[in-house]
Amino acid sequence: PIFLPNTIGGYMPGAAGTPGIDNRTGKDNAALVALSKGLVVAEPGARGRTNKDAKGLYTGKAPAAIVDLKAAVRYLRLNDKKMPGSAERIISNGTSAGGAMSSLLAASGNNKDYEPYLSALGAAKTRDDIFAASIYCPITNLENADKAYEWYFDKIYTYERRGMPGMMPSPGGALPTLPPDFKPKLITGSMTASQIELSKELAPTFPAYVNSLNLMFNGKPLTIDANGNGSFKNYLKGFVMTSAQKEINKGMDLSKLTWLKTTEQGKKVTDIDFSAYVKYVKRMKTTPAFDGVDLSNGENDEFGTATIPSQHFTEFSYKNSTVKGTMADEKIIHMMNPMNYLAAANTVPAKYWRIRHGAIDSDTALVIPLLLATKASNCGYKVDFAVPWGQGHGGDYDLDELFDWIEKITK
Repeated sequence: PIFLPNTIGGYMPGAAGTPGIDNRTGKDNAALVALSKGLVVAEPGARGRTNKDAKGLYTGKAPAAIVDLKAAVRYLRLNDKKMPGSAERIISNGTSAGGAMSSLLAASGNNKDYEPYLSALGAAKTRDDIFAASIYCPITNLENADKAYEWYFDKIYTYERRGMPGMMPSPGGALPTLPPDFKPKLITGSMTASQIELSKELAPTFPAYVNSLNLMFNGKPLTIDANGNGSFKNYLKGFVMTSAQKEINKGMDLSKLTWLKTTEQGKKVTDIDFSAYVKYVKRMKTTPAFDGVDLSNGENDEFGTATIPSQHFTEFSYKNSTVKGTMADEKIIHMMNPMNYLAAANTVPAKYWRIRHGAIDSDTALVIPLLLATKASNCGYKVDFAVPWGQGHGGDYDLDELFDWIEKITK
């Protein structure tokens, strides 16, 4: 198999990766572990939202990153007989925005929407579908991520996040190596009155989106009613309960978590208080979380053009824009969402999907990767989805399990 990790974060440029030590953890990185397991590794770079040419024009706005990764897949397939490994067994891997790219690469194989961009790039005239995808906490489905975030963090108007003042990513998109005693500053606050009003408008719009997907589980529809309850919410709770149960089975004492309901002996999880659980997770972002009405978010930047730094990508934020921002091209917005390609005609999505989103990750709502996992499963693909206990926003934290999964699916 060929392991294809990307280094994209925050939709910034991703440098070509190398096997070595992960500067976030001090442990072997995914590429090095992949080599130790006998896989071939190809870790291409990709353009990002801040790239400019000599004339000062932006060259890395959407859909540049996914086009670059598709071009890499085509290169591997064109040269399959000349290089080690099998281009029919490519497994992508990415975290956060890189997880979004891994999922989009997996969902949109061979779709013609990308052909004009690939042709302009000089990409090989061959297939770009892949075998499988490993996806950590994907910042994806961006045109629906704001309503999902507000439904998930409903009526929670305080926020908490870790900031790293003065520390910007390198041109490759990675943070510099941190000293062992470095502790990011805790930033807390309350949303403004206008942000709260926007939240109250957005949250009720999420159920209609979920219901429009016509998702199923065990032969029954997954829906949400006007009050935010229903089978989809119970389905969502089940993944958190499973995660907690695994910890209890390992001997962890979770009795202090009042939102977690267990038997009297504390050995079996029976339910969770969903609202209390989400308060425990804590809101990280103000409203809107992705399409900022002032165009200040990284995702706004991603949808800029060669000459326009940032644009809106939802009708909601466009209508509520405080800076008279312009709207991104509808086709490009469509091309950046893997949900749009899982059941598309003349498209070959990956057969195998492994998706992870931490139980205390608040960079995007847990429902976003769950919707992706469920739709992929409903479309007939093999999906391994889980919510690792105590895990925040990050990836590559369970490499032994990841490569066990890869060995299983490739056998």
